[in-house]
Amino acid sequence: MNCLSVEKRTQVVSALIEGNSVRATVRMTGVCKDTVLKLLVDLGTACAAYHDQHVRNLRPQRVQCDEIWNFCYAKAKNAPEDKIALGAGDVWTWIAIDADTKLGISYLVGKRHAPDAFRLMQDISSRVANRFQLTTDGHHVYLNAVENAFGSEIDYAMLVKVYGAAPETETRYSPGRIIRTQLAVITGKPDPRHISTSYIERQNLTIRMGMRRFTRLTNAFSKKLDNLKHAVALHFMHYNYCRVHSTLRVTPAMESGLTDHVWSLEELVGLAQPQTLAACGN
Repeated sequence: MNCLSVEKRTQVVSALIEGNSVRATVRMTGVCKDTVLKLLVDLGTACAAYHDQHVRNLRPQRVQCDEIWNFCYAKAKNAPEDKIALGAGDVWTWIAIDADTKLGISYLVGKRHAPDAFRLMQDISSRVANRFQLTTDGHHVYLNAVENAFGSEIDYAMLVKVYGAAPETETRYSPGRIIRTQLAVITGKPDPRHISTSYIERQNLTIRMGMRRFTRLTNAFSKKLDNLKHAVALHFMHYNYCRVHSTLRVTPAMESGLTDHVWSLEELVGLAQPQTLAACGN
């Protein structure tokens, strides 16, 4: 079988990173579904490996962390037991970004519980080479996770948002209106002016806009947990290295000193081995 050309692979990846579903990408590019998914798997694996190897020795001053919800196969209340064992149900993607360079420092796809909070903080610790200020929301599992990973060598604060009741017409998907916020200094001496989760919450919006799997009220949700992980890896590789941030005028990776140029989609696609990608379309 013939391999997909670089041009065709780039076309497929361009469609995916712009928020199109797999089936929409099939219709737009003429590449069959199995091949689109094979490209996603191969490139997602390569992106995760590149991130793990090269996003190291960072020196951020301010880091923000948060979790974003979606689901795999079915929502938790509707997921069959045999599928739950394979990752079906509610899924949380944990994210840490540098508030100044906007670099996606660390991410993982899992559950909203203590073990994954520990994994995230340990991963951040392995990538950052200096003391920094960290802000998270009030999720209690962060407390032990941060202490275990950093001890006293961090300036850590929580920003706790207190919500009122949601409007009756919006109870399904909208949280209540924020009544007030509470700042809680946990460790060190964080600067109160920079105790914020604004940038990470904006990153959550970028994720929902850039990955169809995170869009609410569609049938484009992930059917397999592994494919969701590959999509997240591809998203952050593109976000860090290819996408010029509007306020920085460069990519987050350039601002962080990880690269000296804006990556093209061809460079991104080149991380995967093209000989493994059999063509099933035009």
